[in-house]
Amino acid sequence: MPVNKDSYQQIQKELFEKNVILVAVSKTKPVADILELYNLGHRDFGENYVQELKEKAEQLPNDIRWHYIGHLQSNKVKQIASFVHLIHGVDSLSLLNEINKQAAKNNLVIDCLLQVHIAQEETKFGLEEDELTNVLLCKFANVKICGLMGMASFSSDMEKVRNEFRYLKNIFDKLKTHDSRLTTLSMGMSADYKIAIEEGSNMVRIGSIIFGERG
Repeated sequence: MPVNKDSYQQIQKELFEKNVILVAVSKTKPVADILELYNLGHRDFGENYVQELKEKAEQLPNDIRWHYIGHLQSNKVKQIASFVHLIHGVDSLSLLNEINKQAAKNNLVIDCLLQVHIAQEETKFGLEEDELTNVLLCKFANVKICGLMGMASFSSDMEKVRNEFRYLKNIFDKLKTHDSRLTTLSMGMSADYKIAIEEGSNMVRIGSIIFGERG
């Protein structure tokens, strides 16, 4: 399925006016589709499989800002450390330590978002609210924690989804009063990004509306 340029341009216009960053989720999509969007001027792309991201990065222009949006295993960090723009789903201190170690080897500072568990589904990863303060107190020379990320429940109950986003925004607001690094709040995907923006998100991850459903 070709890239839906009309949907992309409409969404990008809407988000630009609200100062929200669009991460185009290109997982499982071919390089040709990413290049099509790149040629429209888009630079932020999200992938959630390390090997797939690595292969695509090798084939595509080096000014693309690659966002790793999947659940990242510590033993895979070294494969993306040299080029990843932002790691969205950091959910443990041990993972932060490994990112810091691999970033140091590449003489880089890697931007990260702490993933907060906001959904009522046990399958979702993330830190609990009471763990965040301790993680933020840790100092890393080669990691910059620049915000929070959360995934709402996979539910048709949009009021439930809204409440989960609102909960994360409240946490974000409390923490950023003491921590000036926290500028990014990543929440919202194709099905719920409008609600996420209404509740304060300034970065959304959208795939299917732009690239079509994954096969």
